[in-house]
Amino acid sequence: MSHSRAAVLLDLPGLNALVSRLAKRKRVLGPVERDGAVRYEDVTSVDDLPKGWVSEQAGGHYRLAKSGEALFGYVIGPDSWKRFLHPPRQRIWQAEAGAEGAPPVIHPEPPPDKPMAFLGVRGCELAAIAVQDRVFMQGPYRDPHYAARRASAFIVAVNCDRAVSTCFCPSMGTGPAVGAGHDICLTEIEEGRTFLAEAGSGKGAELLALLPSRPAREENLAAATALTERAEAQIARRIDTKDLPGLLQSNPEHPRWDDVARRCLNCANCTMVCPTCFCTETVETSSLDGKSAARESRWASCFTLDFTHVHGGGPLRHSPKSRYRQWMTHKLDTWHDQFGQSGCTGCGRCITWCPVGIDITEEVAAIRREP
Repeated sequence: MSHSRAAVLLDLPGLNALVSRLAKRKRVLGPVERDGAVRYEDVTSVDDLPKGWVSEQAGGHYRLAKSGEALFGYVIGPDSWKRFLHPPRQRIWQAEAGAEGAPPVIHPEPPPDKPMAFLGVRGCELAAIAVQDRVFMQGPYRDPHYAARRASAFIVAVNCDRAVSTCFCPSMGTGPAVGAGHDICLTEIEEGRTFLAEAGSGKGAELLALLPSRPAREENLAAATALTERAEAQIARRIDTKDLPGLLQSNPEHPRWDDVARRCLNCANCTMVCPTCFCTETVETSSLDGKSAARESRWASCFTLDFTHVHGGGPLRHSPKSRYRQWMTHKLDTWHDQFGQSGCTGCGRCITWCPVGIDITEEVAAIRREP
């Protein structure tokens, strides 16, 4: 991991000043401990951060425990930043009946009135935002609501200094060190006390210059590198990506698809917690008096029968086998055809939040062992 020569050290008051300055212009969202999990919610000061909370994660298992004084020791939870950039529900327009004989009046939904700042974005999450940028902004059909939120967002990333058993970001080249795309990157080199801060953009550099800080020394840079290397050394889960699209394309009837279908509950947890899944459905509603109507997009999942339902013909993917196969092959195979990259960033959320602990890395390994 390379470091900026302009890196500075922020103590706790400096980090608090960062939050305060951002809050003057933006809605600051960051990690908080809520109901036994670390969630992304509004943050007004460092006192809101999940101090001392770390997470234990495995297939179908998530628990928080107290350990140390770190503000960013929790790794990741069920939320992703997709929730704010691509909300679960997004109104597209509202319509009102016009005067007698006049056509209805349609009001497109305006962009949010307050920009957002994200505090605590990990490497895998930053990569996921980049994936969604390609989906919503770089194709032939641009999503104006996503684009407006994304253009005004300020990102404060955090390098991971620990990992959990479901992480496999090194396999996907997304972490644990933060890549490009942030405005400021933090490394917590002394738990709850000292943070190495590096600018990743001009806006980030301008903000850092306004904060109480002191220059970082070589030993501080080395300490930050050592912490990220420690996190990577803790990651045992791997996925072999060599010719992975070709492997999946050539095994559409592999027995492993039947095996995973017997375990899969089709609950859609994996798609809801995935930071890159983007599928939606369009819902239209009208008032009881018929004077107004609205169109809304809502998150949808390829694991539900309604997702591929065709009028008069029923669902195209009627079996759990076909639905899981669609999800995994889209994520790891055909996403390359659509967007030139994998749809998986190795965050491991789909493993942690699967009630039966289905592991995408194990499914790939099983098909690779006996193609």
